[in-house]
Amino acid sequence: MTYRQLLETGTRILKESNIDEYDVDAFELFEYTTGMKRASYILNTDEQVSEADKEQYLNVIYKRSTRYPLQYITGTAWFYGTEYYVNESVLIPRFDTENLVELILQNEKESESFLDMCTGSGCIAISIKDHLKNIKVTASDISDKALEVAKTNANGHNDEITFIQSDLFENINGKYDFIVSNPPYIERDVIKTLMPEVKDYEPLNALDGGEDGLDFYKKIIEESPAYLNKKGRLYFEIGYNQSADVSRLMRDNGFEDILIKTDLSGNDRCVMGILR
Repeated sequence: MTYRQLLETGTRILKESNIDEYDVDAFELFEYTTGMKRASYILNTDEQVSEADKEQYLNVIYKRSTRYPLQYITGTAWFYGTEYYVNESVLIPRFDTENLVELILQNEKESESFLDMCTGSGCIAISIKDHLKNIKVTASDISDKALEVAKTNANGHNDEITFIQSDLFENINGKYDFIVSNPPYIERDVIKTLMPEVKDYEPLNALDGGEDGLDFYKKIIEESPAYLNKKGRLYFEIGYNQSADVSRLMRDNGFEDILIKTDLSGNDRCVMGILR
Protein backbone atom coordinates (compact mmCIF):
# COMPACT_ATOMS: atom_id res chain seq x y z
CA MET A 1 0.00 0.00 0.00
CA THR A 2 1.28 3.48 -0.91
CA TYR A 3 0.85 6.63 1.14
CA ARG A 4 -1.70 7.81 -1.42
CA GLN A 5 -3.73 4.64 -0.99
CA LEU A 6 -3.51 4.87 2.77
CA LEU A 7 -4.83 8.44 2.80
CA GLU A 8 -7.57 7.53 0.33
CA THR A 9 -8.60 4.64 2.60
CA GLY A 10 -8.77 6.90 5.66
CA THR A 11 -10.74 9.55 3.76
CA ARG A 12 -13.25 6.96 2.52
CA ILE A 13 -13.77 5.50 6.00
CA LEU A 14 -14.47 8.92 7.52
CA LYS A 15 -16.76 9.90 4.64
CA GLU A 16 -18.78 6.70 5.08
CA SER A 17 -18.97 7.46 8.82
CA ASN A 18 -20.61 10.83 8.06
CA ILE A 19 -17.77 12.92 9.47
CA ASP A 20 -18.45 16.48 8.32
CA GLU A 21 -14.92 17.47 7.30
CA TYR A 22 -13.83 13.94 6.51
CA ASP A 23 -11.07 14.94 4.08
CA VAL A 24 -9.59 17.53 6.46
CA ASP A 25 -9.68 15.13 9.40
CA ALA A 26 -8.23 12.29 7.34
CA PHE A 27 -5.21 14.35 6.37
CA GLU A 28 -4.72 15.82 9.85
CA LEU A 29 -4.63 12.31 11.30
CA PHE A 30 -2.30 11.26 8.46
CA GLU A 31 0.05 14.09 9.39
CA TYR A 32 -0.30 13.25 13.09
CA THR A 33 0.64 9.58 12.69
CA THR A 34 3.22 9.74 9.90
CA GLY A 35 4.75 13.13 10.69
CA MET A 36 4.45 13.88 6.98
CA LYS A 37 3.46 17.44 6.03
CA ARG A 38 1.58 18.08 2.78
CA ALA A 39 4.72 18.95 0.80
CA SER A 40 6.39 15.72 1.93
CA TYR A 41 3.27 13.75 1.10
CA ILE A 42 3.25 15.10 -2.46
CA LEU A 43 6.87 14.06 -2.89
CA ASN A 44 6.35 10.60 -1.37
CA THR A 45 2.79 9.85 -2.39
CA ASP A 46 3.67 6.66 -4.28
CA GLU A 47 6.16 5.33 -1.71
CA GLN A 48 5.26 2.17 0.16
CA VAL A 49 3.87 2.66 3.66
CA SER A 50 5.56 0.98 6.60
CA GLU A 51 3.40 -1.46 8.56
CA ALA A 52 3.83 0.72 11.66
CA ASP A 53 2.51 3.85 9.89
CA LYS A 54 -0.35 1.90 8.35
CA GLU A 55 -1.44 0.35 11.63
CA GLN A 56 -1.18 3.58 13.61
CA TYR A 57 -3.06 5.58 10.99
CA LEU A 58 -5.91 3.13 10.57
CA ASN A 59 -6.26 2.83 14.35
CA VAL A 60 -6.87 6.57 14.76
CA ILE A 61 -9.08 6.66 11.66
CA TYR A 62 -11.34 3.99 13.13
CA LYS A 63 -11.37 5.85 16.43
CA ARG A 64 -12.42 9.06 14.67
CA SER A 65 -15.07 7.13 12.73
CA THR A 66 -16.87 6.52 16.06
CA ARG A 67 -17.24 10.34 16.31
CA TYR A 68 -14.52 10.53 18.95
CA PRO A 69 -13.25 14.13 18.71
CA LEU A 70 -10.23 14.73 16.53
CA GLN A 71 -8.71 17.07 19.12
CA TYR A 72 -8.78 14.39 21.82
CA ILE A 73 -7.00 11.99 19.47
CA THR A 74 -4.20 14.44 18.65
CA GLY A 75 -4.26 16.04 22.11
CA THR A 76 -4.24 19.51 20.58
CA ALA A 77 -6.66 22.32 19.71
CA TRP A 78 -6.08 25.79 18.31
CA PHE A 79 -7.37 28.91 20.03
CA TYR A 80 -6.59 32.56 19.30
CA GLY A 81 -3.69 31.59 17.07
CA THR A 82 -2.05 29.26 19.57
CA GLU A 83 -2.01 25.50 20.04
CA TYR A 84 -3.31 24.09 23.34
CA TYR A 85 -3.14 20.68 24.95
CA VAL A 86 -6.57 19.12 25.54
CA ASN A 87 -7.98 15.84 26.79
CA GLU A 88 -11.37 14.50 27.89
CA SER A 89 -11.20 16.50 31.15
CA VAL A 90 -11.83 19.80 29.36
CA LEU A 91 -14.05 21.24 26.68
CA ILE A 92 -12.38 21.66 23.33
CA PRO A 93 -11.77 25.42 22.82
CA ARG A 94 -14.20 26.99 20.35
CA PHE A 95 -13.62 29.70 17.78
CA ASP A 96 -16.68 31.56 19.13
CA THR A 97 -14.94 32.04 22.48
CA GLU A 98 -12.29 34.16 20.78
CA ASN A 99 -14.93 36.92 20.71
CA LEU A 100 -14.77 37.04 24.50
CA VAL A 101 -10.98 37.38 24.50
CA GLU A 102 -11.13 40.13 21.89
CA LEU A 103 -13.71 42.09 23.89
CA ILE A 104 -11.55 41.91 27.02
CA LEU A 105 -8.34 42.88 25.23
CA GLN A 106 -10.11 45.92 23.78
CA ASN A 107 -11.37 47.11 27.18
CA GLU A 108 -8.86 46.00 29.80
CA LYS A 109 -5.47 47.29 28.68
CA GLU A 110 -4.96 49.16 31.99
CA SER A 111 -6.31 46.48 34.33
CA GLU A 112 -4.04 44.94 36.95
CA SER A 113 -5.83 41.72 37.88
CA PHE A 114 -8.58 39.35 36.83
CA LEU A 115 -10.20 36.03 37.67
CA ASP A 116 -11.05 33.45 35.02
CA MET A 117 -13.79 31.25 36.50
CA CYS A 118 -14.51 27.79 35.02
CA THR A 119 -11.17 28.00 33.24
CA GLY A 120 -11.16 24.50 31.72
CA SER A 121 -8.14 24.25 29.40
CA GLY A 122 -7.06 27.72 30.52
CA CYS A 123 -7.27 29.11 26.99
CA ILE A 124 -9.07 32.33 27.98
CA ALA A 125 -6.77 33.16 30.89
CA ILE A 126 -3.64 32.31 28.93
CA SER A 127 -4.67 34.22 25.80
CA ILE A 128 -5.30 37.35 27.86
CA LYS A 129 -2.06 36.94 29.81
CA ASP A 130 -0.13 36.45 26.56
CA HIS A 131 -1.30 39.89 25.38
CA LEU A 132 -1.43 41.77 28.71
CA LYS A 133 1.92 40.71 30.10
CA ASN A 134 1.80 42.63 33.39
CA ILE A 135 -1.67 41.60 34.47
CA LYS A 136 -2.07 39.33 37.51
CA VAL A 137 -4.14 36.26 36.61
CA THR A 138 -6.08 33.86 38.81
CA ALA A 139 -7.90 30.93 37.19
CA SER A 140 -10.27 28.53 38.92
CA ASP A 141 -12.18 25.37 38.15
CA ILE A 142 -14.08 22.78 40.17
CA SER A 143 -12.21 19.98 38.38
CA ASP A 144 -8.70 19.04 39.51
CA LYS A 145 -8.18 17.21 36.22
CA ALA A 146 -9.14 20.31 34.23
CA LEU A 147 -6.69 22.37 36.28
CA GLU A 148 -3.92 19.89 35.44
CA VAL A 149 -4.57 20.57 31.76
CA ALA A 150 -4.68 24.34 32.32
CA LYS A 151 -1.40 24.25 34.26
CA THR A 152 0.26 22.30 31.45
CA ASN A 153 -0.88 24.92 28.95
CA ALA A 154 0.25 27.81 31.14
CA ASN A 155 3.69 26.21 31.53
CA GLY A 156 3.87 25.81 27.76
CA HIS A 157 3.28 29.54 27.37
CA ASN A 158 5.62 30.46 30.23
CA ASP A 159 2.71 32.30 31.82
CA GLU A 160 2.57 32.91 35.56
CA ILE A 161 -0.99 32.15 36.61
CA THR A 162 -2.41 31.27 40.04
CA PHE A 163 -4.68 28.22 39.77
CA ILE A 164 -7.31 27.47 42.41
CA GLN A 165 -9.55 24.43 42.73
CA SER A 166 -12.90 25.94 43.66
CA ASP A 167 -16.62 25.38 43.28
CA LEU A 168 -17.28 28.86 41.90
CA PHE A 169 -16.32 31.34 44.68
CA GLU A 170 -15.92 28.75 47.45
CA ASN A 171 -12.11 29.06 47.68
CA ILE A 172 -11.67 32.49 46.08
CA ASN A 173 -10.25 35.40 48.07
CA GLY A 174 -9.43 39.01 47.27
CA LYS A 175 -10.81 41.38 44.66
CA TYR A 176 -10.22 41.78 40.95
CA ASP A 177 -10.54 44.45 38.28
CA PHE A 178 -12.65 42.06 36.23
CA ILE A 179 -13.99 38.53 36.27
CA VAL A 180 -14.50 36.47 33.12
CA SER A 181 -16.32 33.18 32.76
CA ASN A 182 -17.37 30.81 30.02
CA PRO A 183 -19.54 28.67 32.29
CA PRO A 184 -21.67 25.63 31.44
CA TYR A 185 -24.71 27.12 29.71
CA ILE A 186 -26.41 24.43 27.63
CA GLU A 187 -30.01 23.74 28.65
CA ARG A 188 -30.16 20.22 30.10
CA ASP A 189 -32.75 18.92 27.62
CA VAL A 190 -30.76 20.31 24.69
CA ILE A 191 -27.59 18.36 25.45
CA LYS A 192 -28.98 15.13 24.01
CA THR A 193 -29.52 16.89 20.66
CA LEU A 194 -25.89 17.99 20.30
CA MET A 195 -23.38 16.37 17.94
CA PRO A 196 -22.07 12.98 19.13
CA GLU A 197 -18.58 14.47 19.44
CA VAL A 198 -19.94 16.83 22.10
CA LYS A 199 -22.67 14.96 23.98
CA ASP A 200 -20.89 11.60 24.05
CA TYR A 201 -17.30 12.64 24.78
CA GLU A 202 -16.89 16.19 26.16
CA PRO A 203 -17.28 16.57 29.96
CA LEU A 204 -20.95 16.86 30.90
CA ASN A 205 -20.22 19.09 33.91
CA ALA A 206 -18.72 21.67 31.51
CA LEU A 207 -21.87 21.66 29.35
CA ASP A 208 -24.87 21.36 31.67
CA GLY A 209 -26.22 24.78 32.68
CA GLY A 210 -29.34 23.42 34.35
CA GLU A 211 -32.93 23.34 33.16
CA ASP A 212 -32.84 26.85 31.68
CA GLY A 213 -29.08 27.03 31.05
CA LEU A 214 -28.75 29.89 33.53
CA ASP A 215 -27.70 28.14 36.76
CA PHE A 216 -24.09 29.28 36.69
CA TYR A 217 -24.86 32.80 35.51
CA LYS A 218 -27.23 33.27 38.44
CA LYS A 219 -24.67 32.14 41.02
CA ILE A 220 -21.71 34.00 39.55
CA ILE A 221 -23.64 37.25 39.04
CA GLU A 222 -25.09 37.20 42.57
CA GLU A 223 -21.74 36.54 44.27
CA SER A 224 -19.27 38.39 42.03
CA PRO A 225 -19.79 41.93 43.45
CA ALA A 226 -18.00 40.87 46.64
CA TYR A 227 -14.93 39.95 44.56
CA LEU A 228 -14.77 42.97 42.25
CA ASN A 229 -13.00 46.27 42.76
CA LYS A 230 -14.95 49.50 42.42
CA LYS A 231 -16.40 49.72 38.92
CA GLY A 232 -15.23 46.17 38.31
CA ARG A 233 -16.34 44.42 35.13
CA LEU A 234 -17.99 41.05 34.65
CA TYR A 235 -17.65 39.24 31.30
CA PHE A 236 -19.48 36.14 30.07
CA GLU A 237 -19.72 33.99 27.03
CA ILE A 238 -23.39 33.18 26.47
CA GLY A 239 -25.60 31.04 24.28
CA TYR A 240 -27.21 32.68 21.26
CA ASN A 241 -30.58 33.06 23.05
CA GLN A 242 -29.39 34.10 26.52
CA SER A 243 -28.40 37.76 26.24
CA ALA A 244 -31.72 39.13 27.54
CA ASP A 245 -31.81 36.84 30.58
CA VAL A 246 -28.15 37.33 31.50
CA SER A 247 -28.41 41.11 31.03
CA ARG A 248 -31.47 41.20 33.28
CA LEU A 249 -29.69 39.18 35.97
CA MET A 250 -26.75 41.55 35.84
CA ARG A 251 -28.92 44.66 36.15
CA ASP A 252 -30.82 43.11 39.06
CA ASN A 253 -27.52 42.56 40.88
CA GLY A 254 -25.97 45.99 40.56
CA PHE A 255 -24.37 45.98 37.11
CA GLU A 256 -24.90 48.75 34.57
CA ASP A 257 -23.75 49.82 31.09
CA ILE A 258 -24.48 46.31 29.83
CA LEU A 259 -22.73 45.58 26.53
CA ILE A 260 -23.59 42.68 24.21
CA LYS A 261 -21.14 41.48 21.54
CA THR A 262 -22.18 39.36 18.57
CA ASP A 263 -20.10 36.73 16.82
CA LEU A 264 -19.34 36.54 13.10
CA SER A 265 -22.67 34.81 12.49
CA GLY A 266 -24.54 37.72 14.07
CA ASN A 267 -25.53 35.75 17.18
CA ASP A 268 -25.22 37.30 20.65
CA ARG A 269 -22.07 35.74 22.10
CA CYS A 270 -20.70 37.87 24.97
CA VAL A 271 -22.14 40.07 27.71
CA MET A 272 -20.22 42.61 29.82
CA GLY A 273 -21.44 44.76 32.71
CA ILE A 274 -19.86 47.28 35.09
CA LEU A 275 -20.50 47.15 38.81
CA ARG A 276 -22.26 50.28 40.05
